[in-house]
Amino acid sequence: MKEQQEKYKVLLVDDEPIILRSLKVAIPWDELGLSIVGEAKNGEAALQQIQQTAPHIIISDIRMPVIDGITLMKEVLPRSAKLIFIFISGYGEFEYAREALRLGAFDYLLKPIDHDELVEMLKRARERLNRQKENEQLMLSVQTLSLLARERMLAEFTLGNPRPLQHLAWLENSELEGEYFMAVVRLDDYAALTAQWSAEEKRLWLFAVRNILEEWSLTNGALSIFPFYNGEWILLFPASLNDDKRELGEQLIAGIKRYSKLNCSVGISRSTSGIDQLSTVYPLASQALYQRFYSGQAGVFLEEETAAAGNREVQYPKELELSLLESIRTLNMERMLTLFDEMSVFIEAQSLPQPLAERLMIEMSVVLYRQFEHLNTHNDWSIEGLFSKLNGLGTLPDMMNVLKTTFRDWLEQSHKTAAREDGRSIIEKVQRYIESNYHKDLSIEEVSEVADLSISHFCTLFKQISGYTFLEFVTHCRMENAKYILRSSNVKVYQVAPLVGYQDPRYFTQVFKKATGKTPTEYREEHVKQA
Repeated sequence: MKEQQEKYKVLLVDDEPIILRSLKVAIPWDELGLSIVGEAKNGEAALQQIQQTAPHIIISDIRMPVIDGITLMKEVLPRSAKLIFIFISGYGEFEYAREALRLGAFDYLLKPIDHDELVEMLKRARERLNRQKENEQLMLSVQTLSLLARERMLAEFTLGNPRPLQHLAWLENSELEGEYFMAVVRLDDYAALTAQWSAEEKRLWLFAVRNILEEWSLTNGALSIFPFYNGEWILLFPASLNDDKRELGEQLIAGIKRYSKLNCSVGISRSTSGIDQLSTVYPLASQALYQRFYSGQAGVFLEEETAAAGNREVQYPKELELSLLESIRTLNMERMLTLFDEMSVFIEAQSLPQPLAERLMIEMSVVLYRQFEHLNTHNDWSIEGLFSKLNGLGTLPDMMNVLKTTFRDWLEQSHKTAAREDGRSIIEKVQRYIESNYHKDLSIEEVSEVADLSISHFCTLFKQISGYTFLEFVTHCRMENAKYILRSSNVKVYQVAPLVGYQDPRYFTQVFKKATGKTPTEYREEHVKQA
């Protein structure tokens, strides 16, 4: 049985009731796969109908009281660029019709209406809507199949949040249905490193470490690798390598040290199975890394050994930890200090001996310190320095006082940092926005609003920080993604254009050739031969 075609919605707008009636009865709407969802007597009433019915096509008189057809289109198209406007005009209104076409109308009809001509026009409108729909589906498929989508899916599961990605369930790695274990690779002294690096240096260093890990993984049996937090990567290994955990970790440390001169530590979890267990084993591997701060040097830390090393089981205050993280995330000083007092009460209620109390405070401090790292508000703070202070104290009140004083100072500095967000961080935020929306019809006005700057100030700052003009950077993003699609898929060249923000394939080809020296077809053929 042939699949039923989706009906596109049509809104009729005219101040002459007889024209509305004739349009409703004279056009074979069902045969065209169209459905009338509303009618309006002027542009003002049409605005309300558009909001309520979300039509795909609007057939409107060009001259109407209150709000005319052109004004209606200028109001609606910026919010719904794919909406198709067909105008009806009289012989004396040709200049209006030409203006409407210039502003984005699909076509126009002269009165008296030729219904056959309108039918042909609607067929063409439907074809355009079908092409738009196909391009959207194609874009979704390409994006879904990309490495970025898969990495994001794994990261979401690791965070214990799979629901937003249920539509990607078919991408789930079947290898994770068998037993596997997780290794968390974390750069040592990452806060100090990022304080020394510029934004570009940071991007290059993280890219270099990722490349080292990916190349190593290809020859050492890793199932998957993906970045998690800044300065942290996750690798998944089959349980068949369980006996080689420590050796694998030492190889990772040695490889990163050899090729990047950076130090790192590795925390490794116990084995598990199923992609939904990623959020369970990540805390185990991450907690194993806490031992890095006890040992004083980089190394491989196994979750099994860490668990076995404890002399007694301590009830860890997870809810308290989450509340403290939230107070730091929101820069809520009063709440944070109150929660530290609650931590002191908790430790006293548990009657923990000093070594265990110290261990709990160190673990909590590491987690909270990591939150400051995520906020990118740290300066040259030293978590090791905090541990040294705690180790030299003999009473719980003294230790808690050091914790409160240190984190209070850090939070105060974070307030100051957040209050003076510099130009580089603003431009980095804008670049991330462009990289996520390059396939849309981005305007400099829209991006200036994201930066919260005037257009002139934004243009100057963007060029100064990034080295690109706004248009150059958008084009750069589009060309890089076009090259990736051409290399990695069989998408037809004319279909690549709308995927990267160009509605005219010929113009896309011109821009691509200017940027690369080759047409899209030549570029694809060259890379197919190389492959």
